[in-house]
Amino acid sequence: MTETMHNTPSTARQADPFPVKGMDAVVFAVGNAKQAAHYYSTAFGMKLVAYSGPENGSRETASYVLESGSARFVLTSVIKPVTERGRFLAEHVAAHGDGVIDLAIEVPDARAAYAYAIEHGATGLEEPHEVKDEHGTVVLAAIATYGKTRHTLVERSGYDGPYLPGFTAAKPMTEPGPRFFQAIDHCVGNVELGKMDEWVAFYNKVMGFTNMKEFVGDDIATEYSALMSKVVADGKRKVKFPLNEPAIAKKKSQIDEYLEFYGGPGVQHIALATNDIVATVRAMRAAGVEFLDTPDSYYDTLGEWVGETRVPIEELRELKILADRDEDGYLLQIFTKPVQDRPTVFFEMIERHGSMGFGKGNFKALFEAIEREQERRGNL
Repeated sequence: MTETMHNTPSTARQADPFPVKGMDAVVFAVGNAKQAAHYYSTAFGMKLVAYSGPENGSRETASYVLESGSARFVLTSVIKPVTERGRFLAEHVAAHGDGVIDLAIEVPDARAAYAYAIEHGATGLEEPHEVKDEHGTVVLAAIATYGKTRHTLVERSGYDGPYLPGFTAAKPMTEPGPRFFQAIDHCVGNVELGKMDEWVAFYNKVMGFTNMKEFVGDDIATEYSALMSKVVADGKRKVKFPLNEPAIAKKKSQIDEYLEFYGGPGVQHIALATNDIVATVRAMRAAGVEFLDTPDSYYDTLGEWVGETRVPIEELRELKILADRDEDGYLLQIFTKPVQDRPTVFFEMIERHGSMGFGKGNFKALFEAIEREQERRGNL
């Protein structure tokens, strides 16, 4: 991006070379979007707001847009592949199972963001272009990231429709109730051994993201497996992307298992921010969502190092919710089991009270819980 192209003051550009407004959507390619949309409506309390399919001119794909606060999921499946996009989606589901194909980011200027990314080494997938309907104009562009994942850059300030042109407003699939979460907190990617630093450098260079946290060695290790993780984020910490790679250990790590069953790098889990993790977990459990188990022994000494939290220790124990504290405050978190038959994508519920961390104090307990599930699947 040059100053003459976009008339951006050099001081502003240096302060934040790649400004973002936040996560626009997490886009999934799935085998059956209608059934997936029903699952996220009932089990995650999300609300169907928009639809694209044969009924409104999309002959190749069906897409359902669900929201909870500012969190937006788009679930797409192929009806009959005809174009390159349709074939890509069909092949993606066949090769990887249900998974995330796009971490879309809302930006104030999609053309400027794309130009900056390409100038700094990104692979372009879609050049900036306008899409319009009676609700206004959206500017879209896309760049490639790890595996088959992409970042669509979405400029939607001139648009007031339910999602994007080509989508029509849709009625909720189920009776809307209290929302379980209100935002996407962070999105975690798994990459191959030796590739984590390469992708950290990609986000540093291509999108101007900075490093937040780094977890290596004993930070993320159990008796059997280990991994390494670094977190990149935009300047205002609206978009946070932890990146994991496996580390050499006695047995197969959760990252190795993911890479094997997903068939390569991809999005491992989405963390969803909630204001009331207790109500969220109770409602999601009642709707059939399975969470990782935590042994009682974890809670025996929890109060000694976490201190007082909004939720009493005994209620955390009952619901198997984890807690962690750092210099800025504390957080409460819990992780679902994989939400499809392949041991790949899962979710995290997180309630923050000052802490901007990722639960470092819980890594050992969390990974031991994951290892117990791996062993049950015969994959440890």
